[in-house]
Amino acid sequence: MIRHVLAAAALLAATPAVAQSTTQDALEARYDRALAAGYKALFLCSAIANAERIGATRTPESVMRWELSGIQAPLDEIVGELPYVIERSPDGPVSYVSVPFGGTSSVRYAVHDPEKGCSLRPISYPAAATVAEAVADPARSGGANDAGQKSFELVIDSQGKSPIAHVSPLDAVFADAFADSYGPGTRTTVVLVKRGGETWERYPAKWEDVPQRTWSVAKSFAATLVGAAVQRGDANVASSAGLGGASPDPRNEITIDHLLRMASGRYSDTPGNRTDPLYFGGSTVEETALHWPLVHVPGTVYRYANNDTLAAVKAIEMTFADHPPARFFAKLGMHDTVAETDWRGDYILSSQVWSTARDLAKLGQLYLDDGMLADGTRILPEGWVDYVSAPTGPQPDSPFGYGAGFWLLNQSDGVPADTFAAMGNRGQFIVIVPSMNVVIVRRGEDPTGSRFDIAAFTRDVLETLED
Repeated sequence: MIRHVLAAAALLAATPAVAQSTTQDALEARYDRALAAGYKALFLCSAIANAERIGATRTPESVMRWELSGIQAPLDEIVGELPYVIERSPDGPVSYVSVPFGGTSSVRYAVHDPEKGCSLRPISYPAAATVAEAVADPARSGGANDAGQKSFELVIDSQGKSPIAHVSPLDAVFADAFADSYGPGTRTTVVLVKRGGETWERYPAKWEDVPQRTWSVAKSFAATLVGAAVQRGDANVASSAGLGGASPDPRNEITIDHLLRMASGRYSDTPGNRTDPLYFGGSTVEETALHWPLVHVPGTVYRYANNDTLAAVKAIEMTFADHPPARFFAKLGMHDTVAETDWRGDYILSSQVWSTARDLAKLGQLYLDDGMLADGTRILPEGWVDYVSAPTGPQPDSPFGYGAGFWLLNQSDGVPADTFAAMGNRGQFIVIVPSMNVVIVRRGEDPTGSRFDIAAFTRDVLETLED
């Protein structure tokens, strides 16, 4: 009798936990659908609107085939089944993209701004507010294609590839990149090599004129913008980044340098390259990236973290009123590059920048030129190249070292020791080789689990150029 009573009591005690687990499972499933809907809305908006901004044309089908295939689980199983609507202003440009994920009241919106690209609204953001934002934007004017620009469609055959432009002397190396010889399952969209006044490039169906998301290559953009602020006298990498509350909050000791070197010592609840609430959930930089507590003394432990880059950018945010990223890009001739923001207007310079291969090569050239423009104007501090490429902070357990916003190929066989690189998800790379005056750009849409061997590709490119 006592055993029966105890068993019944145990069952009753367990019931709330079981119910809570079931509820949590349903909640996680709904959240995954909300993230997938946000991912789809944002990528459809950004890929199409940022292409049309420079006179190109992207179809939703091409975005689904490239940007929205092979993405992280479980979102990859969901995005294809979600419907979408692309709303345009009367004169043609994208106003916003909506993707429902759980009934008519559960819709994700990505809203387009002609100057800052697309930004994702929070889950359950009201439709009326989205429409009002889109139609009230005074900057919306003109059609998608300006006079003199060339409009084209991204054409892909049944294998996902189309005719390739002929180049020399790097034909064989470039062909291997497109044949996935540098990684099974990888999908190259553009390869470009620049040395001095010579440029060689290869691409399928006009990808050289199509912006792609840079992913974490944007972290190197962030480090460059910090450098520009230092050159102007608006920032000091050795100064506190302003994290934490009033003194004696130990987070006050975190410097901009710590943040650029992924050495803030802060905790985050996911691996450092996953910031789903901000990237796809519609949260903001302020509420996502700045509040984490310390678990290590700043400057002692390396941990790759989107949040560190976002906090470094936040530390120079006050300079953007007079020196916005778009103005910096324009100085470099990077007119096809757009830095996007969260819905409150903070730049997501850890990932959400859209750019072309040719524009990325211009950023690499700036570093070959020691931070100086072609007319001799210095826009990065003297010695900034050495600063970003020096492994002076704690180092990752990785085939690559880490500097300040750039990866280092200082451990790669057959590659000059001064080689450093911007690297991003799905195979985005800018490789800078100062000793050989070479910039290498590789763009891709590599599926999750496939990895392009950038060190081997760099070695083969450099060996070919030396022959």
